[in-house]
Amino acid sequence: MGRLISIIGPPASGKTTVAQWLCEALSGRLVKEDFAGNPFLAEFFLGRRDWALPSQLYFLFSRLGQLKKAHFAKGGVTVSDYGFCQDAVYARHGLGAEEFELYCHLAAPMAELVKPPDVVIHLDAEESVLLERIAGRGRHYERAFTPEFLTWLREQYVQLVSTLTCPLISVDVASIDLRGPQAQQWLLDQVHEVLT
Repeated sequence: MGRLISIIGPPASGKTTVAQWLCEALSGRLVKEDFAGNPFLAEFFLGRRDWALPSQLYFLFSRLGQLKKAHFAKGGVTVSDYGFCQDAVYARHGLGAEEFELYCHLAAPMAELVKPPDVVIHLDAEESVLLERIAGRGRHYERAFTPEFLTWLREQYVQLVSTLTCPLISVDVASIDLRGPQAQQWLLDQVHEVLT
């Protein structure tokens, strides 16, 4: 069975950038979160609470389609710039109690069909760093992200990684710049150590 490396963390922590170069270094297959294809996401983050459930269900089914076990039968390495495990974090934030109950009812059997990661890479940085990066990339709906939301989200990721049963590599991207060759080699060595 193929290997899956899932990269998780708050917005602007560098997940896609790391996934791209890591995928290339490992001659793997890249799977990217389909936030651009989600027709409900921007309106939800801009205040349309009635679009929270459709947005969350879009991601749930998209992630199932990308990470189902059947895709890994041929072997190889897949690097995803998200983890299926993070879906519930955003659902908990955006959905009301009854909607979250419905989401969990749908997500639980789907999780059984998804390939569990062989390693999770958790990227993180302080809120000020994330906000600076968010401003620099200019996604209009991300302007709604507040320091309080990012603090809550970072805390949720810390709780999430404490429950993982697979190997974990945590990186503070403010102190380790994964765009540099030495840091990239360090992370690549960490991944090789886990996968061999």
